[in-house]
Amino acid sequence: MKILLAIDGSDCSKAAVHRVGGYGWPPDAHVRIITVDPPLGDSLVGAATGLSAYDELVRRQREEANANLVEAVAMLKHLAPNLMVTAELLEGAPKERIIEDARSWGADLIVVGSHGRGTFRSLFLGSVSLAVVVGAPCSVLVTRDRRVEASDQMQAFDQLPTAH
Repeated sequence: MKILLAIDGSDCSKAAVHRVGGYGWPPDAHVRIITVDPPLGDSLVGAATGLSAYDELVRRQREEANANLVEAVAMLKHLAPNLMVTAELLEGAPKERIIEDARSWGADLIVVGSHGRGTFRSLFLGSVSLAVVVGAPCSVLVTRDRRVEASDQMQAFDQLPTAH
């Protein structure tokens, strides 16, 4: 069984790693952990910030993405030592690259975390998990971190207008 686990370093994606590590997968299961490093923009960004500043920003972003992968691999190997685990940093738009990678790798299951923003907020902010569910070539498991979801709901509640 081929399980594609897409992470972004958030608490939601850490919850997804824990969820994958907690299942009793068959002995031949292979988990491929990916993170997608989105492009920072076109050459205008580099020109506007100065090439060295732009290069430094790109370097830091990749460094953080690689650190997230290393942490996720270590966490998964600790939780499920018998799983075959590989990891890769991809570049591009996360919504598209996750689906493309699942298709080209032949994934049986994609696992992603959800930030729990809800449909209305996702329309404006964009939802990677929703895009993956809609476009995936295989089954998708969307996990939630209830602590993060409760915090997001409280922040949304705090932003509601009050009656006077």
